[in-house]
Amino acid sequence: MNASVAIQSLPEAANDEELIRIVDEVIDYIKSTGLNYYVGPFETAIEGDYDELMDIVKECQHIAIRAGAPSVAAYIKVTYKPEGEVLTIDKKVTKHHQ
Repeated sequence: MNASVAIQSLPEAANDEELIRIVDEVIDYIKSTGLNYYVGPFETAIEGDYDELMDIVKECQHIAIRAGAPSVAAYIKVTYKPEGEVLTIDKKVTKHHQ
């Protein structure tokens, strides 16, 4: 695992319920990738290969549009280490959730 990303998907929506429905579809897609992920209150972190993660980030925007959002913004954080491993989600947060 040479990369991790955090994605906050912000689809345009008529109300909070619609916003949550669309974001849930994006999160369901992330879950379907089979990669290790962590859903937080503002963003979802995903671990894996850099190129695969960039494809997932791109697809998240398409998912939100197909779910009915007329537009979508996203905030993305990327950690990439081409030689070696990046810190895992578990190492970063597990001690805080026991």
